[in-house]
Amino acid sequence: MPHRDSRTPLYGIAVAAQLVDLPEATLRLFESKGLLTPARSDGGTRRYSDDDIDRLRRAAQLRDDGINIAGIARVLDLQDENADLQDRNADLRDALDER
Repeated sequence: MPHRDSRTPLYGIAVAAQLVDLPEATLRLFESKGLLTPARSDGGTRRYSDDDIDRLRRAAQLRDDGINIAGIARVLDLQDENADLQDRNADLRDALDER
């Protein structure tokens, strides 16, 4: 079975809301505040990817921890940057090991 890209937009807003156990209005709020940008179908329907679902879950957890929207945005960006740096570091280590 081929591996699905986690960035592929699959879920409509109703399904995404169920997957993260949040009201649809909260997903719209998070989008309006710039916490994520779901893809749009040709007809303008929001489509959420697995990566979006993960980001929504992290945002919801931070909100539950009492962090405001601006703080959530900053934490999510730092978490994403950290993950990118860890991936890059692993790639560099692999390249050194191949020498």
